[in-house]
This record gives sequence, C-alpha cells and structure tokens, in this order.
Amino acid sequence: MIPLLFLLLITVNQGLVLQTTPRPPNVGVLQFGNTRTGKLVRQRIEQALRETDSWRVIDSDLLRTAAKGAGYSGSLNMSLEEARNLGSALGCDYYIINEADTVARSPSTGDTYYEAYAVIFVVSARTGKLIKWARPAFRSSTKDSAEELLLSNLASETSRNSLLADLRNSEEDAVRSRDIASRTVPAIMEEAPSDDQLAAEQGLRLPRPFRRLLPPYPESAAQAEAQGIVDVLVDLDARGEVTQVEVARWAGFGLDQATVDTVRQLHFFPATRHGTAIPIRVLLRYNFRKPSQ
Repeated sequence: MIPLLFLLLITVNQGLVLQTTPRPPNVGVLQFGNTRTGKLVRQRIEQALRETDSWRVIDSDLLRTAAKGAGYSGSLNMSLEEARNLGSALGCDYYIINEADTVARSPSTGDTYYEAYAVIFVVSARTGKLIKWARPAFRSSTKDSAEELLLSNLASETSRNSLLADLRNSEEDAVRSRDIASRTVPAIMEEAPSDDQLAAEQGLRLPRPFRRLLPPYPESAAQAEAQGIVDVLVDLDARGEVTQVEVARWAGFGLDQATVDTVRQLHFFPATRHGTAIPIRVLLRYNFRKPSQ
C-alpha cells in the first residue's frame, strides 16, 4: 500500500504543476481593409510574433470573423470600454489593428512618388488601453520598391524586438497593477455630473479652468492626416489642482499625449458643494480636426 500511495501523491502533484503553469498570452493581428500591402504587413507582424514561444497567435480568419460579428468596422478611435468589448469578442489578451496601403503621391513641386505606410495600434484587451501606436512610411519611385522598404523594416530585428518589448512590458505592468490593487483600497473619487443643471440639483458647482488651453495638433498626426476624439478623466483636489489624468478614449498619432500634457498644465477654480470646496473627477473631451490648408 505504501508504494501505491507514494505513486498517487506524485501523480497528483504533477497534475497540480501542469494546472498552475501559465499559458502564453493570446495576441491577434486584425487587418483593416483588403489591400495587398495590408495583407503582407499583417503576415510580417504575425511572423514576428510566432518567432517566440512567449505568445500564442490567433488565426487571422477567426479573428476577422469575430470582429465582424462584434460589429467592428475598423475604428482607430475607441473608448476603453469599446476596446475591452472588442478584445472580449476576439478572445485575445492583446490585439494589433493594422491598416496599410501603398499609394501614389503628387506633390505641388517635384516628381510623383509612391508611399507605402502601415498604421499599427497595439491594444490591451484586458484594460482597453492603447499600448503603442506606430506609422512607419517609406517613399520610392515605384510602388513595388516602396512596399518592399516597408516590409523589410517590419521584418527587421529592431522592429520585432520593439513590438515584443512593448507587449512584454505591458504584461509586467498588468501583474504589478493587480498586485498593487490587491494590497490597497482605491480612494473613492466623486464623478462630476454631465451638465450644470444636474450639478445644481445636487448642490454642486462644477470646476472651471482659470484659462482654457487647447492641445496642439502634433506633426505625427499631421503626417497621417489623423482626426479623432480624445477623452480624459481628470482628478482634481479641493484646491482645483490636477492630481491624475487618464485617457478614457484614445486616438493615437500623438493626440493622446498632446492632450494629457496640456491637461496637466491646467488649474481650476475648485468644485464646491453648498459652498465647500471638494475633490472631484471630471471628463474632458477634445475633438481634433485636420488644420485647414
């Protein structure tokens, strides 16, 4: 009986080890559009991810079907909730949105050239946050050579390592965040009502900025002719000073960072309830449009 019991314990312990071994995170590359360049870019990104055992790449056909079933039409401007919902439908821990093409450009001066570009957004399905965005672009006198320059760049060791590092860092940040959350009780911050009338009914006077600052339209967005809405949740203390800024709707192309940097410079007349200053959380929205020529 003793040898049999010993064997049983070994079997159980081995089973426990197998059950607790973490699985590689799931990641998928979602191609937006049906261009030849977009297809080749997706294949290059998937190849880079498959070259390491640290990530499990989801089949692109399954991913595309799930995205269509969720009603996704290719938006690069999503709220955290929208991004999480899409990630849940895709069955991913992370997903990469890819939009790419090779187009002819006719400048006002100089010869016509071809530009091959790829828009790459890396998103955490768990948090809905935009981890990274990139828009590599290459010019050449012929369509094929411009496309080849782009694909060679994406296949380079530098590009592959950069992508893998971003995903790995996000995984490590997620572990640290969960650990901190398990050991601390988050402070409760009252959220401001959506308009002055609702606030007045609650005895609230909403905060007002000393002066309004508009985020600049960055060159990185101008190069992509990007437009979008950026929402930020802003925590204000009882003095009206900004204590925390979190992007709640991202647009990439440098628009999110431009917004955060600008909001951190703001100072507010504090929110009050029945005349007493209070801390509060407000939602600020910035609508970016391409500057007129």
